[in-house]
Amino acid sequence: MTSGTPARPPSDLLPAVPAWFAHRAGDERRLGAFLPERGSCVDLGPRDELAMLAGGGLDRDALLALASSGRHLPLPGLRFDVPVARPGKILCLGKNFAAHAREFGAEVPDEPIFFTKLPDTFVPHEADVVLPHWVTTRIDHEVELCVVLGFPDPSRRGRRYVRAADAMELVAGYTLLNDVTARTMQGDDRGKQQPWLRCKSFDTFCPIGPFVVPRGALPEPLDLALDCWVGDAHRQSSRTAFMVVDVPHAIEYLSRHTTLRCGDLIAMGTPEGVGPIQHGDEMVCTLEGVGLLRNRVVREATPRT
Repeated sequence: MTSGTPARPPSDLLPAVPAWFAHRAGDERRLGAFLPERGSCVDLGPRDELAMLAGGGLDRDALLALASSGRHLPLPGLRFDVPVARPGKILCLGKNFAAHAREFGAEVPDEPIFFTKLPDTFVPHEADVVLPHWVTTRIDHEVELCVVLGFPDPSRRGRRYVRAADAMELVAGYTLLNDVTARTMQGDDRGKQQPWLRCKSFDTFCPIGPFVVPRGALPEPLDLALDCWVGDAHRQSSRTAFMVVDVPHAIEYLSRHTTLRCGDLIAMGTPEGVGPIQHGDEMVCTLEGVGLLRNRVVREATPRT
């Protein structure tokens, strides 16, 4: 357990620094900013976060400038949306905490393992995670740091072969992610030498957000407490400093295999303590300085035939 972490899940945890988020006003998607010195949110209007990420429009200084004229938003009743509505891709690191690899009888791989999740997995803070009616075997939570990519130069459409020394130029900010996984299915697929795609990609299996903290607002290299509760059970408790591959080297490695673009997401892997979830559970994930991601677990009704 991380020293000083509460035994019970917090009811609320807001960013320690200015952060941005997406929310819904009726059917309209809008951006907002959280300002910790005021302890309040402001509306930034119906903006395109991908366009803004392609030019530094959501870095700390730009965010504060936008927020200076924003309309106050009351936190109670705020309907959060996923922070990036149309990510080009999400790249997820596997076995990136040594203790998590060991809890499944494995060692840290010689080079990073990465996989992806499909777009319909994404759901926002307070949305339900829906367990498929026909999957009756174990399904787990996995709290993770998620990196949001963005380029300060809007003329850059994508980047390949990025050196670790230059990689942080591609980081727009950090958010929370819960990489929900059909664990028994994952083991079965591994035994058949099949990829991890289906066990990771059921609809709603990737809660994300709600806040994105701009790069540079938190001390780097990152050493942040990362925790997950299911009900009152404190399942996961670690720190991002224990990641085997850090953010710059993850970007270097991934950019050797695929073009990295604005709005792409990198999930940095989960620590030890993953465990099963079931209908009626409430998952609370926290990342120090960034906030809290809460989602309820429900079982899908069996379709009528």
